[in-house]
Amino acid sequence: MARAELARRLSAEAIGTAFLLATVVGSGIMGETLSGGNDAVALLGNTVATGAILVVLILVFGDVSGAHFNPAVTMVFLIRGEISGAVALAYIVVQIASALVGTWAAHFMFEEVLMQFSTKPRTGLSQWFSEAVATFGLVMTILGTLRWRPDRVSYAVGLFITAGYWFTASTSFANPAVTVARAFTDTFSGIHPPHVPAFIVAQLVGAMLAAGVMGWLLRRPAVSE
Repeated sequence: MARAELARRLSAEAIGTAFLLATVVGSGIMGETLSGGNDAVALLGNTVATGAILVVLILVFGDVSGAHFNPAVTMVFLIRGEISGAVALAYIVVQIASALVGTWAAHFMFEEVLMQFSTKPRTGLSQWFSEAVATFGLVMTILGTLRWRPDRVSYAVGLFITAGYWFTASTSFANPAVTVARAFTDTFSGIHPPHVPAFIVAQLVGAMLAAGVMGWLLRRPAVSE
């Protein structure tokens, strides 16, 4: 891949991931501020904003970089042979770095201390299982929609994450870059740093399982079949 093309793709991943995290963290701060202590209202605000920005970002950047914004998604496309190892590594580094930038941007917009560490506990079997389920569902949504309705991927992903906020105990992080960045915000959307590794392991397990299952379900049958 030419350097100019790679730079274009990485820039799309950087901008998109930063906006995603600014939205996740910023809408969490706004929701908590305006909800008067009602966590359900705060979560609803957080949910709608996140689902909406995903639709927008995938529509804007999908044809540039694939709009991964997520190391788990990038790894799925790597094992499917649709992206090289070097490009996948560059994507993942940019995604994590840009997620941190987006988190700090949200802090700046809401006059929060820029560097924070979350004290919000998110651990236990139910949380880990939720993350595996959420990431499996996200990859399932992406691969299935790409196969059958590629023009609807943005809407499908936004809707799945909107649903995932409410049907999983973990509120559907489903993204290692998001998980790392949310450890650096002691606000509504945060996660205590020691709880990050287990979340990421669960996410990667869910993503790899989905890649295998969907690869089997969506394979094109041979002519003889």
